Amino acid sequence: MTITNSLFTVTIILIAVISPSVVVVVVDGLGSGSTIAVSYGSGTVCGIIAGEPLQRIECYRGGEKISIGPNTSYESISGGRNFFCGLTSGGASLLCWDTVFSNSSFRPQRIYYSDTVRLRDLTVGDDHVCAVEILTGVAKCWRGDRDRSPFPFPSPEIVEEFQSITSGVGFSCGVLRNSSRVQCWGFNTTGEDIQRQFGNISMSSLVAGDSHACGLNRTGFLVCKGRNDSGQLDVPSGSAFEFSDLALGANHSCAIRRLNGSAVCWGGDFSGSEMRGISFESIVAGMSFSCGLTTRNLSLFCWGIGWSVSGTDLPLSKIVPGPCTPTSCRCGIYPNSETLCSGTGNICNPCEIQTQLPSPIPLTPPLPLSPPSSSRGINRGLLAFAIIGSVGICAGVCTILYCILTGICCCRHKKIFNSVQPSITGANANSGTAAIFGPYGSSLRSSTIRRQSSRAMSRQRSGTSSKHADRAEEFSLSELAEATNNFSWANKIGAGSFGTVYRGKLTDGREVAIKRGETDPITKKCQEKESAFESELAFLSRLHHKHLVSLVGFCEERDERLLVYEYMKNGSIYDHLHDKSNVNKSSSVLNSWKMRIKVALDAARGIEYLHIYAVPSIIHRDIKSSNILLDANLTARVSDFGLSLMEPEPDDIPVKAAGTAGYIDPEYYVLNVLTAKSDVYGLGVVLLELLTGKRAIFKDEDGGGLTSVVDFAVPMILAGELGRVLDGRVGPPEMKEAEAVELVAYTAMHCVNLEGKDRPRMTDIVTYLESAFALCDDSHGCISSATFSTASQ
Repeated sequence: MTITNSLFTVTIILIAVISPSVVVVVVDGLGSGSTIAVSYGSGTVCGIIAGEPLQRIECYRGGEKISIGPNTSYESISGGRNFFCGLTSGGASLLCWDTVFSNSSFRPQRIYYSDTVRLRDLTVGDDHVCAVEILTGVAKCWRGDRDRSPFPFPSPEIVEEFQSITSGVGFSCGVLRNSSRVQCWGFNTTGEDIQRQFGNISMSSLVAGDSHACGLNRTGFLVCKGRNDSGQLDVPSGSAFEFSDLALGANHSCAIRRLNGSAVCWGGDFSGSEMRGISFESIVAGMSFSCGLTTRNLSLFCWGIGWSVSGTDLPLSKIVPGPCTPTSCRCGIYPNSETLCSGTGNICNPCEIQTQLPSPIPLTPPLPLSPPSSSRGINRGLLAFAIIGSVGICAGVCTILYCILTGICCCRHKKIFNSVQPSITGANANSGTAAIFGPYGSSLRSSTIRRQSSRAMSRQRSGTSSKHADRAEEFSLSELAEATNNFSWANKIGAGSFGTVYRGKLTDGREVAIKRGETDPITKKCQEKESAFESELAFLSRLHHKHLVSLVGFCEERDERLLVYEYMKNGSIYDHLHDKSNVNKSSSVLNSWKMRIKVALDAARGIEYLHIYAVPSIIHRDIKSSNILLDANLTARVSDFGLSLMEPEPDDIPVKAAGTAGYIDPEYYVLNVLTAKSDVYGLGVVLLELLTGKRAIFKDEDGGGLTSVVDFAVPMILAGELGRVLDGRVGPPEMKEAEAVELVAYTAMHCVNLEGKDRPRMTDIVTYLESAFALCDDSHGCISSATFSTASQ
């Protein structure tokens, strides 16, 4: 045995012992998104186009080639029954397109965006979408069939770090990074059956079909589990690491042979004879057909009983065989990569290190998956030293980062509150006085619904907040008293869920808003104050978003409870719409329809973050115009989390309604059923306020008593008489603005539907408001109310 071979074997052992989370596989991201995708319900096949500055998407359907917008770069796409999704380069944004409409272009719907929490491993099942957070390895899911369940497709209940994930019909599965075992989740029992059948098998990769899943185990052999009524589990005989990419349909399975790129299929009546003699870079499957990216010219070729035009390449542009990445390639660069990526990056070859158990027998180099590159000739001894050095460098960098973040290496700072996993318990408060609720048109309770303290929050759903816990400074009472001139009346700027808000200036010059809990010992709000304080502190100390008011710090001294926020210079939407100085004139801030729509969009994005991206998901419970503040740049931010709760599980004890009259969800108020759609109702009322300039509940000018803005506006919007309810202080909207205002009006009308299931989700609302705002910039065509849809799929 040579020294080089011995050193290489020792390196594999060191990697396994020192860093079990390191993934060393020969496969090319099986179970992840690809550069090609199939939306089988409509026979749509798509690919990411090569040779252009932007790696855009192009699709083929019914003999027609369709360019997909927005025209940006994508790293992977994946398709389901009636839609497909794309992950933009870098993983910051996830967009989906429905494919069942008859028009020749698909309208995008953004379902995820974050500059900080980026995604990888996009995968689409029949009607749901999943992806993995890059930093944490946690799987997140969206969409789902609303006919099957009133809830979106679930993310995994037990938080684990995934190496890769894949999706089938009503289920998703993944390979766990630490144990290499298969874990599945979803609406049906198919995933449970697959997980049970895989048992303790260590897998390197996995890809799902209709009701089965296949992948390579750690020794390189192909393993399939699940339903086998058509022979889809009867894998062909082969040696270790013979197969690479997989594609699974309803009752068939296909794989690429690594040696020559040929595809082999098995199960059902799926012979796949028409693709014989063709070499493929990657393959994907619909229910009854498969498609592959050919090596000869990077074109798409489809075959199978469900494909009507077999035997010819699809008339699409050349497609990239892998994502174009600006980073260096550890295992070599795909030939002609720079041209395929048009100079915007390189396509990396997959790393082909075998993962068999260490053996004294020298390891032989694996067969190349693509034409050899210069990296193949690197001395394996040097590779071993490089790997060991990389492990050491990573350990050193992590140590330095930990040292900096925790302050161990630096001088001491203020005491920090660390909101890792909040555990808050509070007692329920009694409900308050009457309110008028939209289409109900009758008084149900008295004027203001008193806040209810947060329920126990010991239930944990994700490790994200614990791994990236944010911090809040602890101030002394004397510091905050000095900042507010001893809480003088002149510094008072408002009131929050549990106290009075003062404007203050810290000793370092920062302007802040300080909320001080009620201090009257006679009041019966002590428990409410404590619970609201802990709720806001727990939530805001770990939430950071440009459309949420940021927490600076807190003070907890004797019976005093204070929270310190960044100061919002331009007050609340309520102030600009309803303050006495603005009642008979246009607000200097909200004096245009474009600005009002922009404010609405900002607020919707903040609430969308709480519902979709916060971990665990949060329901605000008190969305209203006075809780949407404007900073110095006129960016709207959601504030006051004293009533907020984590999204309840189906088996949780019902939570007594809390909120503010005119904004509270009727379904929640009457039935005590709290869902994210309760915040949607509140936002719908705010949208109506922005459109009409009316308060949520106002006195009828005709002397008819109190009226809700919902009762006032919705009937006229439905009757096509929107102009009669618009705020006259802004002036008639211009042509493009009129289309935008109409879209906002129809969005608001659907938000205030009586039943939560009939309201759109926040992701949809953001999409509608983005379209409306774009119309104000005259950058899009007309959007008719007739095309408005609340579909949240």
